[in-house]
Amino acid sequence: MSHGRVMHQKPESSGRNTNGQGEAKPKVLRDETRLARQESNSSGQDLLQQVLARDNLIQAWQRVKANQGSAGVDGLNIDSTKVYLQTHWPQIRERILRGSYRPLPVRRVQIPKPDGGQRELGIPTVTDRLIQQALLQILQPLIDPTFSEHSYGFRPGRRAHDAVRQAQAYVQAGRRIVVDVDLAQFFDRVNHDILMDRLAKRIKDAALLRLIRRYLQAGILDGGIKLERHEGTPQGGPLSPLLANIMLDEVDRELEKRGLCFVRYADDCNVYVRSYRAGQRVLAGLRRLYAKLHLQVNESKTAVASVFGRKFLGFSLWVGRGGVVNRKVADKALEKYKQRIRQLTRRNGGRSLEEVIEKLRMYIPGWKGYFQLAQTPKVFRELDEWLRHRLRAVQLKQWKRGKTIYREMRRLGSIESEALKVAANSGRWWHNSCMALNRVLPISHFDRLGLPRLA
Repeated sequence: MSHGRVMHQKPESSGRNTNGQGEAKPKVLRDETRLARQESNSSGQDLLQQVLARDNLIQAWQRVKANQGSAGVDGLNIDSTKVYLQTHWPQIRERILRGSYRPLPVRRVQIPKPDGGQRELGIPTVTDRLIQQALLQILQPLIDPTFSEHSYGFRPGRRAHDAVRQAQAYVQAGRRIVVDVDLAQFFDRVNHDILMDRLAKRIKDAALLRLIRRYLQAGILDGGIKLERHEGTPQGGPLSPLLANIMLDEVDRELEKRGLCFVRYADDCNVYVRSYRAGQRVLAGLRRLYAKLHLQVNESKTAVASVFGRKFLGFSLWVGRGGVVNRKVADKALEKYKQRIRQLTRRNGGRSLEEVIEKLRMYIPGWKGYFQLAQTPKVFRELDEWLRHRLRAVQLKQWKRGKTIYREMRRLGSIESEALKVAANSGRWWHNSCMALNRVLPISHFDRLGLPRLA
């Protein structure tokens, strides 16, 4: 198999996005859930042969390569794996077809959550990510159409914005109480037997089912010690999101039977009702449904409450003029943005203003691209002003000495009295950045330097 030119969630419009771009921008190739091209519909037979077809593997490699990612327990990165597969792929393929292939354990990685605690990731080897991606490209076109229309997470042509808009529509229609359900460590507690039973009802290829189970049971390597895995589908592999949707679709279908208005994105499920009492009944039912799947509700984060003040996928809702329900950036997401900006614009980094702005250009467009759905232009204008304020303070710190401040302000067109006043208080970076510096470093100055704007 040639790998020469072989061709991505919480970090949010109801309905399906038909452009197929998902949540990635057109030039960003970090979407491992996109569909492989299918020349014919599968009959459900010999799916493993389709997975291992050359064209499917080439597409899978392109997406794994574009997604980059770190090495697994074998220590091989993308480039090293490419060299390895050029000589070893025929044997790997044969072992998969014989049913003797054993995936390597995933490498455990813990990353901090915004609200504290740790999120566990399991990083498969690049070879196993390739095989999982090839599996995904064959299974997703078969399985995804069977999912509920209320499910938005990790699905082709759907994104978080669709889920947020649908939630907004439910609230605008008068459903002001939300049953906000959070599952405790969902990806770590998926029961393998229940998941494989649900998957076997959708596909009939026994060899493919056996391969997927082996991925579930591959185990975790932590500190050089292999830990056996009897439940869970660790985040980090291309297959995990699809398997999660298969597991939770049963709950979606039951909620549909009851005629409830809900939105689910991965393991985040919000049900919208008209009264607190109705919400309590729904929550009791959800606890029973999740218990059948051996899943546990996180009671500390689950609530029946007014939708106003609750957050969903980084957004919250507010009522504007005429009773119109609008979207805004949730308080926690806004504070997280400010914390990141403070880190990037700290004044003791020894960096020039141009270097600071270059770092901002790597962060702000992505944040803006996601949160531009918010209907709060005033908030974005204030954030822009606050950021320029910080950058002016950075510039003053770079000038540092009073003589330098005076000289540079005069060079930029400041009148002598203003330059003298700022220079005389050269250590008051934040205070001085609000004064005359606004006139010598106006908005246009930062535009020329390429500073992105939110508003």
